[in-house]
Amino acid sequence: MGKGEISALLSAARAGDPKCESRLFEAVYSELRGMAAAYLRNERSDHTLQPTALVNEAYLRLLGVADTGWENRAHFFKMASTVMRHILVDHARARRARKREGRLVRVTLDGDPPAFSSTDLDRVLAVDAALHKLAEWDERQAKVVELRYFAGFDIAETADILGVSEKTVKRDWSMARAWLQTELGSKSGVR
Repeated sequence: MGKGEISALLSAARAGDPKCESRLFEAVYSELRGMAAAYLRNERSDHTLQPTALVNEAYLRLLGVADTGWENRAHFFKMASTVMRHILVDHARARRARKREGRLVRVTLDGDPPAFSSTDLDRVLAVDAALHKLAEWDERQAKVVELRYFAGFDIAETADILGVSEKTVKRDWSMARAWLQTELGSKSGVR
């Protein structure tokens, strides 16, 4: 299904057409599943969330905020990326609370995204906290990190979703990584 058709389904679903919700889910499922798989790619093997469960949870949450209005396909996938990140961070926090480990770990943003594994829960939480701070300073750079690092989108896909050039995404990615490495390095024991 084309980008324009997904945008039309989003508009109809936002307007309250119940038939469009199921058609919308079918239209976006494979892309959401790909995002979920990217998020979970480096997870521990006994992780309780699987890509299908993450997609279902994210979609239910997205339907809950549908009245805020999705501008278009790109806006929907930006929101989906944020929702998936929040689900995984909430999951990591709950697991960390159960374990009560609390030890500090090193965090790096080197390498190709996704560069994290939530077997190291502190790392996921540290990056998430730093990402919230980055968003206060530059929201687009934070969104680039979220789409690349957490959702696993490449430069071209990130540019498409954000509606900017690939050059802009590369510049934002580079600047955001430098800022986050400095921010994460400023936490004792976290780099």
